[in-house]
Amino acid sequence: MQISGNTAFYAGLSTVQTGQNRVDQAASQIASTTIERSVTSQSSEVQVDRLRSVDRSQQSDVASNMVEMAQGKFQVDLGVKVAKASDEMLGTLIDTFA
Repeated sequence: MQISGNTAFYAGLSTVQTGQNRVDQAASQIASTTIERSVTSQSSEVQVDRLRSVDRSQQSDVASNMVEMAQGKFQVDLGVKVAKASDEMLGTLIDTFA
């Protein structure tokens, strides 16, 4: 009998990696928005918004990126739990000492 790799364990690791990528991407977008706003901080926020015609959807991007970061964190946490549970179950399903 041939035993292949533990698919649940690898699914958990893949979920961790995907969650980390989600957090990295959202953090990068927040950082680029913050840098862009700090460059224009010499004039008032209202003047900058008028000059650039910034609408509410662009201003809410930071909030949506924060939500993406939180989702990525939960995704990483759940992936770790799946990988850990899978690792613990492997020893109980197969008696390696027999």
